[in-house]
Amino acid sequence: MTVARHSLQMRIRNTTLWLTGCALAIVTLVHGLAQVASAQAPAPAPLAIPNPTYISIPLEITVNRPAAEVWKRVGKYCDIGEWLRVNCTIISGKDGEFGAVRSIGNEILVGKTELSYTYTQPVREGRPYNLYHGTLEARPVTATTSKLVYTLVLDNSMLADDAARDRDRAQRTAQFTTALENMKILAEGGTLPPAPARGGAPKGGPPKQ
Repeated sequence: MTVARHSLQMRIRNTTLWLTGCALAIVTLVHGLAQVASAQAPAPAPLAIPNPTYISIPLEITVNRPAAEVWKRVGKYCDIGEWLRVNCTIISGKDGEFGAVRSIGNEILVGKTELSYTYTQPVREGRPYNLYHGTLEARPVTATTSKLVYTLVLDNSMLADDAARDRDRAQRTAQFTTALENMKILAEGGTLPPAPARGGAPKGGPPKQ
């Protein structure tokens, strides 16, 4: 009985050692394959903008209407033409659907929810791409009130200096603050006053890249 027990213990010990050896071999093999795959993977291309500085410009305004009503009034993709006082047409795709392109800046709709959308602008030949994105959202506050939130994200590293970056931020802030004020008027049932007379393009023009 003692001999049999000893033999069983030896077999268990040998089996355990064998399984441990197999596990170590598998771990070593997987690690080696990962190293080979890593060595074979091509290095990523250098960034077109080596040292980007991404900024966000968040703006908001309170509206005395429920969010759904606000969005119905000013949230269609080409409603921007009314509240930014520029001409807008859908030149590709369908208003409100992913991939729709509007004539203002050739902006592409790249994200949306029930009460928001996000757009970007395409890369222009001979111009550094600043990754410009804008998001417009109607955010519920109470059953009868909401906020319109407009957030811009972009890389301003290609501008000449801090003074130029400050001017750019101020210009964008002023333009989209006016846009939010116009949206509030429209969403609350008002009418925009006549646009001031201007020569050439409307003040500020379409959102720039």
